[in-house]
Formats: sequence, C-alpha cells, structure tokens
Amino acid sequence: MTKEERIKKAEDLFMQGYNCAQSVTAAFADIYGYTEEQALKLSASFGGGIGRMRLTCGAACGMFILAGMDCGSSDINDREGKSANYKVVQDLADAFKKEFGTLECAELLKLKKDAPLSHEASERTAEYYAKRPCVNQVVAAAKIFADYLGL
Repeated sequence: MTKEERIKKAEDLFMQGYNCAQSVTAAFADIYGYTEEQALKLSASFGGGIGRMRLTCGAACGMFILAGMDCGSSDINDREGKSANYKVVQDLADAFKKEFGTLECAELLKLKKDAPLSHEASERTAEYYAKRPCVNQVVAAAKIFADYLGL
C-alpha cells in the first residue's frame, strides 16, 4: 500500500465507526504481521482519549501502539530497546503536538475542564462527524506515522 492508501484506510475505518486508535493502528498493522481484526481488538481500549476518559488522543495512541510493533529485532525488555522505543514515541508525539498543540483529547475536543465523563460510546451520526474534529487527528496521525516509516 502507498502512503496515501494507508492514510485513506485510516480515515475510512474511522468513518465506518471504528475509534480513532483503531483506525490508525489497523491501517498499518499488516506491515507487522497483524491482521486487521487483531489490530482492531488490540487498540480498542485507546479510543476517546483512552477508554473515553479524554486523556491522550486515541489517534496519537494508535501511533504509539504501532511504534511498539515497529521495534523489530530490538529487545524492548532491555534498557536500550525501551529507550529506543520511547524516543520514537516522543518524536511521534512531538510531530502530533506541532500540528495540534496538544495530545490531550479533551483539549482537542474543546471540552470544559469539569465536563462529565461517560463510558457510553457516542452514536456515529452525521451530526457526530460534523461536530467532531477527530477525523482530522486520525488522518494526521496516519500521515505522521507513514512519514516516520518513510512511505
């Protein structure tokens, strides 16, 4: 797949109702030997700013999950491997923050600091997509990760 096809796949997955983290993760998972279904399950809990708690943006989390998959032959259980992985995550986070100013879901959604949390997933309607900027973060995260890979 080309860079553009992977970005489009992430966008399409989001528009089909998958969360932001799932959409980014599944668009690249095949590179690392994961099926789409495995990627969707592995990243499901990270949507909505991690479990809909509005913390770290799920699209950014999708990049971070992929960074772990991309560790390749390095041993991520030793100091050197962990450090290499953390550097990639921090570089991806910096690129995301450069574009959006924050990694925080609540800030991206412009929610008030005391906005109540709910575990209930939002119904995906035309109104949902019209008022949420999330597809922009999904597309940007997919592009940032594709650029990291050199696609």
